[in-house]
Amino acid sequence: MEIMKVLMVVLLLLLGASLFVVESKYMVYNTSQGTVSDKINVHLVAHTHDDVGWLKTIDQYYVGSNNSIQAFFQRWWADQSETMQHVVKELVSSGQLEFINGGMCMHDEAVTHYIDMIDQTTLGHRFIKKDFGVTPRIGWQIDPFGHSAVQAYLLGAEIGFDSLFFGRIDYQDRAKRKNEKSLEVVWQGSKSFGSSAQIFAGAFPKNYEPPPGGFYFEVNDPSPVVQDDINLFDYNVQERVNDFVTAAVSQANITRTNHIMWTMGTDFKYQYAHSWFRQMDKLIHYVNMDGRVNALYSTPSIYTDAKHATNEHWPVKTEDFFPIRSMCFSSYADHANAYWTGYFSSRPALKRYVRMMSGYYLAARQLEFYNGRSNTGPNTDSLADSLAIAQHHDAVTGTEKQHVADDYAKRLSIGYTEAEKLVASSLGCLVESALHTGCQRSTTKFQQAKTHNLFSLISLKFDVLLLCPLLNISYCHASEVDLSQGRNLIVVVYNSLGWARDDAIKIPVLDENVIVHDSEKREIVSQIIPIADAFVGLRNSYVNAYLGRTPAVTPKYWLAFTVSVPPFGFSTYSISSVKRAGAHSTKSSVYTFRNEKSTVEVGQGNLKLVFSADQVKHPDYVNSRSLVKESVEQSFSFYAGYNGTGNDKDPQNDGAYVFRPNGTFPIKPEAQVCVLSEVLAVLLFSPSWIRSMVGGNFTFSWNVLERCDCDKKMSKTLVIIIPQKITRLYKGREHVEVEFIVSEVGPIPIEDGVGKEVATQITTTMETNKTFYTDSNGRDFIKRIRDYRADWDLEVNQPAAGNYYPINLGIYIQDDKKEFSVLLDRALGGSSLVDGQIELMLHRRLLLDDSKGVAEILNETVCVHDQCKGLTIQGKYYFRIDPIGEGAKWRRSFGQEIYSPLLLAFAEEDGDKWMNSHVTTFSGIDSSYSLPDNVAVITLQEIDDGKILLRLAHLYEIGEDKDLSVMTTVELKKLFPGKKVEEMIGKAAEMSLSANQERTEMEKKRLVWKAEGSSRTQAVLRGGPVDPAKLVVELAPMEIRTFVIDFDHKSHHVFAS
Repeated sequence: MEIMKVLMVVLLLLLGASLFVVESKYMVYNTSQGTVSDKINVHLVAHTHDDVGWLKTIDQYYVGSNNSIQAFFQRWWADQSETMQHVVKELVSSGQLEFINGGMCMHDEAVTHYIDMIDQTTLGHRFIKKDFGVTPRIGWQIDPFGHSAVQAYLLGAEIGFDSLFFGRIDYQDRAKRKNEKSLEVVWQGSKSFGSSAQIFAGAFPKNYEPPPGGFYFEVNDPSPVVQDDINLFDYNVQERVNDFVTAAVSQANITRTNHIMWTMGTDFKYQYAHSWFRQMDKLIHYVNMDGRVNALYSTPSIYTDAKHATNEHWPVKTEDFFPIRSMCFSSYADHANAYWTGYFSSRPALKRYVRMMSGYYLAARQLEFYNGRSNTGPNTDSLADSLAIAQHHDAVTGTEKQHVADDYAKRLSIGYTEAEKLVASSLGCLVESALHTGCQRSTTKFQQAKTHNLFSLISLKFDVLLLCPLLNISYCHASEVDLSQGRNLIVVVYNSLGWARDDAIKIPVLDENVIVHDSEKREIVSQIIPIADAFVGLRNSYVNAYLGRTPAVTPKYWLAFTVSVPPFGFSTYSISSVKRAGAHSTKSSVYTFRNEKSTVEVGQGNLKLVFSADQVKHPDYVNSRSLVKESVEQSFSFYAGYNGTGNDKDPQNDGAYVFRPNGTFPIKPEAQVCVLSEVLAVLLFSPSWIRSMVGGNFTFSWNVLERCDCDKKMSKTLVIIIPQKITRLYKGREHVEVEFIVSEVGPIPIEDGVGKEVATQITTTMETNKTFYTDSNGRDFIKRIRDYRADWDLEVNQPAAGNYYPINLGIYIQDDKKEFSVLLDRALGGSSLVDGQIELMLHRRLLLDDSKGVAEILNETVCVHDQCKGLTIQGKYYFRIDPIGEGAKWRRSFGQEIYSPLLLAFAEEDGDKWMNSHVTTFSGIDSSYSLPDNVAVITLQEIDDGKILLRLAHLYEIGEDKDLSVMTTVELKKLFPGKKVEEMIGKAAEMSLSANQERTEMEKKRLVWKAEGSSRTQAVLRGGPVDPAKLVVELAPMEIRTFVIDFDHKSHHVFAS
């Protein structure tokens, strides 16, 4: 753990007064005042906000002028002498220095996954606990651009916070709350937990700055200082006291109780702290002498306790604060058109990289546990640090400058490289060890090749496990080998989920004449699929960009085959060249429409897409099992970015933060002259072709590939955007996979001087009544209604941007008969702008800054040999249609599979040497056991002193599914079969979500708030205490339970009473 952003509030109190005695022999300022019951109490909270990367990289901020301890406390702490560390600990102990939030960063709340939010907070909280023995109790999310329900109940109440404060909400919402005195509320973010996971939450009257009236006191700020020397000109004590009282009364008039908070600071303040504290000392002293209001140095904790002591009943807030329009570095005039919804999709490649590394980190920690953690050898620490920092609200959001985004990616790559060594060595150890006998150190030597730019490869050697970090661009050095000389390619497939998986994997190969066997030497049905031209071009260009060279060979085919992998374990497969006639992988064939009335059914099994020659874009989705039938159209469009430059009345540009379109334009291939690729033999328009993967009675997958190039003779004014999508159906699955490239023959064009945002629409005939549902950080789903807000009367100024919401897991719509769900491979923005339709924004390339502070256009490029072009995005989304009430099963189970893809490792062998000398299948849990379908292990990690951090998550909300939204159980004895649990576990303590305090302790001291309209606490389903004899953990819907388990030989007792 290298860097930690901890916002701290420094109190001078009596210490401050004594410091200033030295400077003035005539005046000692009294700053010791506490709260007063019969006056307005103005809590002065001294704070600064220093981003962990934004306009500068993390390192640039730390070594530059903004290196105050508030921003990078952990790094600063490590550099201090024992004497200074002792002083700091004394300040913490006395309450003069307070840790709030306490994570590695102030994470975003829109495009972060809940597992990442938990991990980064845990990393910070455990550091604070270890070094200072304290647990933060206040949430401080002052800068993220909207606030999620998951943040409120999961990263707030379930962590043990007593309150949560934030700065940004919609300006209409803020105005209404000021009038109603409801800026401070009791926030009940969870439908499943209700008041049991509520938290006191407060939005500031104006972002997180000092109040109006001139109270900025940085050295060069223009605010008038308190000039209290009667012998000098400009004596202004009474004037400044009057300003203070006026501002205090004004805020008190919009706040309940007689306590108000002033956030004394903002971005990058306190570079010269003396100037701030000198003026606040004077203000406290003279305001209290005046007597009309009471001023005091305070912290968010002191303020929270004062609010709680009033015994007030507070308004109730549910759901979230998305989307928002909020002022930032600009005038209020732009509010109506300044929807902060663009960043939901900004830098989609970085968003995908973060999500990939998140799933990889989960799997790597499991393997680290099975192998045994090493503090000196390869471990997951570097990846943990880089992933934590990437959750920052100017990181994964895509709202940083380009060189800062590059720095985040570089750090992720460095972390991945270290974790890759750990994964390879752990798998190597496991394949050399007998099942459940304990993993011994591997005798295989694992060699790393040189790191190339953002990625690394493990050099290819016999008997060495290799990984493929560039498989996302169709490049896998390990699988692109010549097998003609009798050597076999070994594929070890690891499953990080708690249930067995039957899935399909796909790797590039050089030769079509190959065959696949499992570890029992049984032939596995497989298919050879020609690689599309677009993917080959993308692969070679990006491999060149990443590795600095063009690959020596270009594979012509994907080899696809099904695998069956046990929970928390691996299976092994062997790929060899064909050695006998008739033995080979099935090769794809091509279907041609014979006439305009002909049709073709794509897919075998329950799900089919039925295409007709005259309606290729509108296939029928037909599920013979569920009897669902629906017409589904997939299309693309682009938004032109609005240019408000020079327009004083409407200046808001489209940019990295803000989605401000100036019209939407469909991309209609049928209006263009299209060219058929002879290699692909695929064309959607008359005459039409559909590629299908057929193998006797078996169909592994069906691909429908759509491709259309614009005729170069067409008008030069035509905007050329060429999205390509491949639609796949897999045998045994009842969903559709869509792989897209934006764009196939070049980047989003900007030659016309207009920025653009590419979106896709999936349209059905369903009547959805303006209603759709999006997830909150991959956890709960929240109901959305187009052009509507539950908390205020929305003025619709931007019908597209104002209805976009962040999506991490998925989005769905429903009518009275069906549910239509779409799941994503990364965080993106999306909506349902038309009944029956779901829209996703896939890519953004913009030419104007939106005046929200980053001062740089969002124009990502990739450079090869000093030639740069716009970034191309490749990705996937998945959709399925179910009878009403049955869609949650797929959304939850397959959503976990998207987050935790199968991990592949490769080796080569001569003959059957590998299969005969290695363990070919492994499961880390009891062979007879599998986790329930509604439970996931989201953390299995060895931490300090050999202890194990275990988190179990119920995947369903209450009432979400009739079968799975129920209490469920996990048997720890079967989860750790290699351990004699009754004898070896000394203690398994249930902890708070961030694992920094025992849960019973947290619940005892957490404040209970009174809410308006509630006379008694509602009954909420929660898992009960764990029986130390049975070792069975109960989980209620949406419950996450966290344990720290200490394996030792000293005690037979597992759970403390």
